[in-house]
Amino acid sequence: MVFISNMLNRLRNYVLSLMGGSKRTITIKKNIIASFIIKGFSIFVSFLMVPIVLGYLDKEKYGIWLTLTTFFTWFSFFDIGLGNGLRNNLAESIARRKFKLAKIYVSTTYFILLLIMGSVMVLFSLINPHLHWSRILNASSGIENELSIVALIVFNLFFIQFILKLINTILYAVQKPAMSNALAPTSSFISLLIIFLLTKTTKGSLLYLGIALNVTPIIVLLAASLIYFSKQLRFIRPSLQYVRLKFAGPLFNLGISFFIINICHIIKYQTSNLIIAQFFGPAEVTPYSIAYKYFTIPHMAFSIILTPFWSAFTDAQAINDIKWIKNSIHKIVVLWRWVVALIIIMLLGSNYFYRFWVGKEIVIPISLSAAMALYFMLFSFGGIYSIYINGVGKIRLQIISSIVGAIIFFPLAYLFINVIHWGTVGLVFAIILTNFYGPLLGPIQYRKIINNNARSIWAK
Repeated sequence: MVFISNMLNRLRNYVLSLMGGSKRTITIKKNIIASFIIKGFSIFVSFLMVPIVLGYLDKEKYGIWLTLTTFFTWFSFFDIGLGNGLRNNLAESIARRKFKLAKIYVSTTYFILLLIMGSVMVLFSLINPHLHWSRILNASSGIENELSIVALIVFNLFFIQFILKLINTILYAVQKPAMSNALAPTSSFISLLIIFLLTKTTKGSLLYLGIALNVTPIIVLLAASLIYFSKQLRFIRPSLQYVRLKFAGPLFNLGISFFIINICHIIKYQTSNLIIAQFFGPAEVTPYSIAYKYFTIPHMAFSIILTPFWSAFTDAQAINDIKWIKNSIHKIVVLWRWVVALIIIMLLGSNYFYRFWVGKEIVIPISLSAAMALYFMLFSFGGIYSIYINGVGKIRLQIISSIVGAIIFFPLAYLFINVIHWGTVGLVFAIILTNFYGPLLGPIQYRKIINNNARSIWAK
């Protein structure tokens, strides 16, 4: 862990030393420094959470919980892409100093999202009693009633949390990602303390775990919203008098495009736990999840650097600062090579770390770790170009690629799991092959757009 920490520090120092000194870049530097500190703490908390929750539940119940939380991601896209639509439109409005328009976008988004989530909460509460969660999760029928109650309470808490999460999108849009990044680890740390107390006072309960993990974020997000909108973000504080449904068009036009991409990502990525639970049982979700979380470390570090660039690219493109964009992309690509080196080192030491982290009871094959390592190498590389293309809103090609990937994902997963018998490794390879846009088409589209050679679908 000391070596990994040193590598992450070198990544950070490299970016800070090579990037230029424009106002936009200085803002990014500050956010990167703060985010590294925050994310480092977040990684520590998330890793500590795994053995504590495993100790509170058991391997099978932990797998059930992980599979159940997969549905959270499915429901998270009921905003129909409004969050991403707001992010780009808000960043562009502020770049052009149209602050009244920015406030209209914020107020309208909150209003629409409140209507959508309110409707979803009512609909889910009516449907839930008719859902057989033990069958859906491939769990024992003896805990059917418990699962139904857990789903009802936890999902409704999640819907409330989802509305409040708009503050994160707004902080990203105004190029303050470090402030946004601080919210999740704060709530996670408080949840960790609560779960630790639960291990001392109660027996393993999915309901108590769900409440601990979902009530805390609501409190933290609500407090953050009240604080930021009364101070730094006062100029765009949402208000009913600024709700303009006619401005929903720009939010939905771009937002629906992101929505389609995100739905396809759900099919490719977030159904993994459910597929594993159905083919191999809930217990096998645990080693898959642990390997995924382990190799998320370098990707999280890389994301800290990438995240501020989304809105920064929107700002730079709006004022035609092409030189800054090219210079930034070049430096990030060089940085990606460090990420690859870190992932390879982590792969070589993975078995030792797993035993230290979760003990000898949970065995994770080296083949699964190698597949995860390859996935995150390619995913991180594609993210460099995707974040620029998302920032400038030229995502038609990405939509088509995502739809194609989603269509062929299940046949590939079935082929690798049931025909070739690669097990969970086959599932990872199905994800890799269907995620072809980022590492293959993304770099081509970036060069066409940045050199003003993009035509037809490459420019849409």
